[in-house]
Amino acid sequence: MPTSVLISGAGPVGLTLALELIRFGVPCRIIDKSPSRTDKSKALAVWSRTLELLDRSGAAPALIETGRKMHVVKIMSGKKTIARVNFDGLASPFPFVLMIPQSETERVLEEKLEALGGKVERNVEFVDFVDDGKTVTSTVVHPDGRKELIVTDWLAGCDGAHSPIRHQLGMPFEGDTVPGTFLLADVHVSGLDMAEDEFPIFWHRSGIVAFFPIATGRYRVIADMGAEPQRDLTLDDVQTIVDQRGPGGLVVSDCVWLAPFTINERKVKDFRAGRVFLAGDAAHIHSPAGGQGMNTGIQDAINLAWKLALVIEDRGDPELLLNSYSIERSANATQVLKDSGRMLRVGMMQNVAGQAVRDFLIGKLFGLSFVNHIAADRLSELAVAYDESPLNGPEMKGLGFPRPGHRMAGFGTFGSKGAHFSLVAADPAEAAVRLKDYMNLIDGDIRSPSDVDGMCLVRPDGYVAVTTHRDGWEDLTAFLGRVSGA
Repeated sequence: MPTSVLISGAGPVGLTLALELIRFGVPCRIIDKSPSRTDKSKALAVWSRTLELLDRSGAAPALIETGRKMHVVKIMSGKKTIARVNFDGLASPFPFVLMIPQSETERVLEEKLEALGGKVERNVEFVDFVDDGKTVTSTVVHPDGRKELIVTDWLAGCDGAHSPIRHQLGMPFEGDTVPGTFLLADVHVSGLDMAEDEFPIFWHRSGIVAFFPIATGRYRVIADMGAEPQRDLTLDDVQTIVDQRGPGGLVVSDCVWLAPFTINERKVKDFRAGRVFLAGDAAHIHSPAGGQGMNTGIQDAINLAWKLALVIEDRGDPELLLNSYSIERSANATQVLKDSGRMLRVGMMQNVAGQAVRDFLIGKLFGLSFVNHIAADRLSELAVAYDESPLNGPEMKGLGFPRPGHRMAGFGTFGSKGAHFSLVAADPAEAAVRLKDYMNLIDGDIRSPSDVDGMCLVRPDGYVAVTTHRDGWEDLTAFLGRVSGA
């Protein structure tokens, strides 16, 4: 069977895209120039919305089995708690943030991919491509030096912040580098008096230090080092910062990863150019504050996969669906850049008087339950919405459904059976007759909760497309006709 999609890059984003495509029956290949998966912890946080989306492929339970559920993040100053964000109240089957090393996330995703018959082709380097408007011809080099030309319908660049595909497209990676140097250390920490499901971020007049749990007693420590130029770091440097900014009495040891780094906040304007797509760090990079980066990239992949599947299977309008990928995900990445940048700068505030005002206001604000709820929803990415999406159809208010472009919650997992829309309708039998011309787009299992007196069409990725009254067949057929290109 001809390969429809070539994916360059087998990190969490590329693996998710390959897993979703193969789950939908789309033939694809995934290559990576590295000889093996990463052995570093790298991105640690997997948020609630990402787990919901990965649950459809069966990856979420395996991730949860390996990771650690964290329910509370505390912002502290010494031994004093300034604010806390609690995730227990999230309206999700996964009301927590899962802390799991990226090496394990990649292992789980790759094992799920292999179980469906997929395989990562490692030690294979992407060289260049030609997009002739009808197909994409990519040149890759195998470990023995052999060059191969791979002809596909579509190419996906999931190849990281230094993306060769982005460079060949000539897309500007617009943004800035955050001034200063930061420290990253994976170490054992003793003396941290914290509940097992809580983790702290300490604000100090000299900067921040954050502790993200990896395993029992082991943490990722991140701290800003001000204007100090990058240099080789030692465990003593970590201990000095922890002593200065932490609660006191902490001892760091057994360092397995220690490095200085800089933070870039950049994104491309468009995530699509012809038959080529960018996803993950190839399209956007931002501050690690909030742990949004990998989650945003995984959600890029899930957003793109179902749209490619419909187009490749000739069930969807190519321009409408594939252009919507860039519109939706670029807007989301812009919001993530703003939010993560704001979190970083608030924590790094240097003015002593400003710090006092900040601590007071944050403490008061987060003491309000609705503020805590908003913060938890945004961090968990349950609040991600596509208000300006061209895929948003008609809306009828007052039926109890979310707005088009917003996440559908409370009716179980949508999109679990493939690249099909899900329909909630008061009369499933009538819906099947009325929509018979579009049943290739709709999951045959039409849902009919007893308290619903209208209809709601849900996209394969679990976002609402249409809400209408119980006889709103014209709304549904007009939307489905537009999606199908009929």
